[in-house]
Amino acid sequence: MARIFDGLLSVHYSQAYVESSDSDGVYLEDAFRGQNNGLCGAALPGALFLITGLHTGDVGFTVDILDAPSPPDSIWEEIVEVSFTPGLGEIALTDWNANRVCDIPLLKKNYRVRYCARNMDFGDDVDTILEGESTVDFYSLTFWLADPVPDAVVKRTSRKAAYWHNWVRTLNG
Repeated sequence: MARIFDGLLSVHYSQAYVESSDSDGVYLEDAFRGQNNGLCGAALPGALFLITGLHTGDVGFTVDILDAPSPPDSIWEEIVEVSFTPGLGEIALTDWNANRVCDIPLLKKNYRVRYCARNMDFGDDVDTILEGESTVDFYSLTFWLADPVPDAVVKRTSRKAAYWHNWVRTLNG
């Protein structure tokens, strides 16, 4: 296992992204079209659209690359999985302002991605964290090589996740 990032990620409008340097941007509806989950949009090639509970401020965030999938850790309250194939350019975790947070060194192969959340409702209730204030919600993004399969909601406990999963069902009607 390689931990690529462990730190703070700045979000605004409850959004962050994984993008290829050759990406044209990640748009909400396009990223979730045809999906079952509303937290990690993977419908666009080489991009992921990530939803958080917190509207504005810093969230705790980790990025890992594994050799094989591990069982989901019970500390996570929300877990979704998606398939992902990197674009041609470099892959990076970016914040809402398109600032590069960390590079994600992936091969140009198919991956499964697990996106996990903890305290999503608390982040939603707090809404905004100002500089210097403690984080309230936490997220994990994990990649491993795998053939593409449909996205899945593995675990859902929060009203915020339920809202976004329902939104996707409405979008995809």
